[in-house]
Amino acid sequence: MNNHIVVGMGEALWDMLPEGKKIGGAPANFAYHVSQFGLNSRVVSAVGEDELGAEILKNFQEKKLNCMIETVPYPTGTVQVELDSNGVPCYDIREGVAWDNIPFTSALEGLARQTQAVCFGSLAQRSVVSRETINRFIDAMPESDTTLKIFDINLRQGFYTKDILCNSFRKCNVLKINDEELVTVSRMFGYPGIDLQDKCWILLAKYNLKMLILTCGVNGSYVFTPGNISFVETPKVEVADTVGAGDSFTAAFVASILKGKPVGEAHRLAVEVSAYVCTQNGAMPVLPDSLKDRI
Repeated sequence: MNNHIVVGMGEALWDMLPEGKKIGGAPANFAYHVSQFGLNSRVVSAVGEDELGAEILKNFQEKKLNCMIETVPYPTGTVQVELDSNGVPCYDIREGVAWDNIPFTSALEGLARQTQAVCFGSLAQRSVVSRETINRFIDAMPESDTTLKIFDINLRQGFYTKDILCNSFRKCNVLKINDEELVTVSRMFGYPGIDLQDKCWILLAKYNLKMLILTCGVNGSYVFTPGNISFVETPKVEVADTVGAGDSFTAAFVASILKGKPVGEAHRLAVEVSAYVCTQNGAMPVLPDSLKDRI
């Protein structure tokens, strides 16, 4: 299994934070943290023929983060990030950028055939080009009981539709969603009046998911599997910012599952990793050995 590849697919960009620009994008954050646990990861995205794009490639190289990133004739993506008094980010995401135009290539198809797990979101599916590339990649992955297709929904601004979400629910076998996103999805799909846990059971059953991960900020997180729930409280930490914390949670959880850890153990590590990332500035801090050595 360790020969297989774990892919974060979608946006690679610069988060323009109050203290300066930091490399970001959920798929890159995910792949980076997966690599910290010793798994063979890749970022799949696109950057522009510009200085910001060259800087992203150089940054990934310095982090020893493997990638399959095409250079395309669109500007490299940027996101203006403002933090509220609790360190929670608010995003202004530029449109018509490189990661909206990720091409499906023969090399990418070859990568898909070696991929054990892929994590994708809704944001990179706002454009037809990247959406089709993501769908074709998932379709080219090997069919296996151990293959994970993680839809980390990541609703941003208005960059999603019911059709995109519905298709992604069908394509994935693991769904990660937060409590606010679950309320939005429930309204769109017509079951607003029931509690959060029942909504999760409905989604798990309707889309035949292996797992559904629900994060509720300071109110803890849940992992639903058929017939079981794991709940872990959120540790109280000094928050620097929450950028990338959810991606590190997903990465630690997926790495643990792929290394054969039980769901409860994977969940506990994911919570601790996410809490640590909240204490650091930016989305890609180096994790301490005490966390990395757990798997």
